Amino acid sequence: MVTPRLETLCTALAQVLIARKLSMVTAESCTGGLIAASCTQLSGSSAWFERGFVTYSNAAKSELLGVAASLIEAQGAVSEEVAKAMALGALAHSPAHISVAVTGIAGPTGGSDAKPVGTVWLAWAWRDLQQNLHSETMLRQFEGTRSEVRDATAELALAHLTELVEKTGKKIPT
Repeated sequence: MVTPRLETLCTALAQVLIARKLSMVTAESCTGGLIAASCTQLSGSSAWFERGFVTYSNAAKSELLGVAASLIEAQGAVSEEVAKAMALGALAHSPAHISVAVTGIAGPTGGSDAKPVGTVWLAWAWRDLQQNLHSETMLRQFEGTRSEVRDATAELALAHLTELVEKTGKKIPT
């Protein structure tokens, strides 16, 4: 279910994307499509939301986004390297201008000492006017239930994407 906070964040994101004539793509693991669902709940979202990939399994990350299986094996699915590869893969597999990717452990099971429940890696990727690829990653440790971790992840993903579009939007080719 899309929360009022997610709806507010999507509305703000829609405004900045539309103003800059940009579109976005998502690559989601632990949120299972929540970010895409939040975006597409808004009427008219086809003007700025291009597509979403739900790549919950490692195989899906490789098959749909081109994330190397060897990278997942070496770093783990919940890692900075895989989050970045997901964001870059989503951008490469769509005509969108900017991407957001999330991979994490929403719980209540699946955590470890090294990566406890609530560990989430987020990544964003975009091309500049010279077609150079750029990316940014962020690690967060969220507390709460599975739903709370997923909601917090989606909220941060959307809020930071809005900030990035506001900051870099004029440097992204349309």
